[in-house]
Amino acid sequence: MKNKKYYLYFIRCIGNKLYTGISDDPSGRFVRHKKGVGARFTRQNKPDKIVYIEEFDNYLDAHRRELQIKKWRKEKKENLIKYRDPKGKK
Repeated sequence: MKNKKYYLYFIRCIGNKLYTGISDDPSGRFVRHKKGVGARFTRQNKPDKIVYIEEFDNYLDAHRRELQIKKWRKEKKENLIKYRDPKGKK
């Protein structure tokens, strides 16, 4: 059996807010966010689109990355989205 992949993702919400989450099916999870199922943040801030995804071989690595990124300021997250580098373009 193939190992299940997990994904860290950012959703851009209306009002330019970012939601960070993890899932084994980010597209399906996005649909559930749009329907108001799950995270309070996305119920209060209407999801617009997925703007970033990272793939991991297991849940623990994805969860560790999520915890790391959730401590970041928005500017660092935006740099990761735009440049694939939290420090920004060199």
